[in-house]
Amino acid sequence: MIKLHGPQGAVETEASSTGADAPGTAYPPHVVWIDLEDPSAEEAQRVEAATGIRVPSRKALSEVENSSRLRRLKHGFSLSTPMITFDKLDSQLKPLGFVLTKDRLVTVRFHDLRAFAEVRKRIDEGDGPGTTSTEIFLLLMEELVDSLADALEEMGADLDSLSTRIFDFDVRSTAAGDVRPPNQTPRRRDLALRRILRGIGRRGKALGKIRSSLLGLERIVPFVANECEQMLGEEQVPRFEAVRRDIASLDEFEIRLSENVQFLLDATLGLISIEQNNTFRVLTVASVVGIPPTLIASMYGMNFKHIPELEWAYGYPYGLALILISAIIPIVFFRIRGWL
Repeated sequence: MIKLHGPQGAVETEASSTGADAPGTAYPPHVVWIDLEDPSAEEAQRVEAATGIRVPSRKALSEVENSSRLRRLKHGFSLSTPMITFDKLDSQLKPLGFVLTKDRLVTVRFHDLRAFAEVRKRIDEGDGPGTTSTEIFLLLMEELVDSLADALEEMGADLDSLSTRIFDFDVRSTAAGDVRPPNQTPRRRDLALRRILRGIGRRGKALGKIRSSLLGLERIVPFVANECEQMLGEEQVPRFEAVRRDIASLDEFEIRLSENVQFLLDATLGLISIEQNNTFRVLTVASVVGIPPTLIASMYGMNFKHIPELEWAYGYPYGLALILISAIIPIVFFRIRGWL
């Protein structure tokens, strides 16, 4: 999809009576920003024929080396960075490209980004300069940084919620502290821990993608500020510096969130280890409790003729009582020691 924008907002060329968007037809001079969203090969060729600007392919924008992401062209610059987008509960990292020249800005993206909609809205409403390619590029940088900041803020709130769930996991809802509520059965506790672990993993993965996006912008902003110094106005230089400082602060915030994710992961694994220890403890106590009754039963099950209680009328109840008492004594002992 091709979207054209000028200083006053969107420029309608698709299906217009002027035929301005026909293959090989140059775009009007007032078209400053050409936004390509998931472009087809035909659309890329159409833009190249109309502007003389080579549109980079998705494969080219996905290159990871710095020399491929920040390149000087004959009449401008080719820039690319991975950019995160959130789709329901999942996050995706896709390439985002810019071709910046003195007269025009061409953006190539493969997913919907809120920052682009905000910039279009600001240009349409006259909120913020949008008369030159560098001004629109700066607006996009500001909005992209703002969207990443919002994502990090939301991530921080999610981690706070997860922290509450983890460290209040064993809070009893009944008056007796040693009585487990009905909703705290081992199966439910296991499911709750699994959900917490999946939530931590999902947010850790998203933080890694946000980190990649911030790193790409962190390289692009100073590169453009230094290499395009002659194309920038006096009022744009401090704005680039402000964007650079914002990215640096977001880097620090992301590092703290990543440390928090690791801390919550360790705490969750500790809870899982405690749950496993509780299971083994119960099994161990059960095996110990069963030893004395087994000993008594095996002793009276020996096939000897002269057993003192063999002819006794109360021998059978006596044996059962011994077995029962021998099982109760270890249980009482473990309860007194606090092992149960």
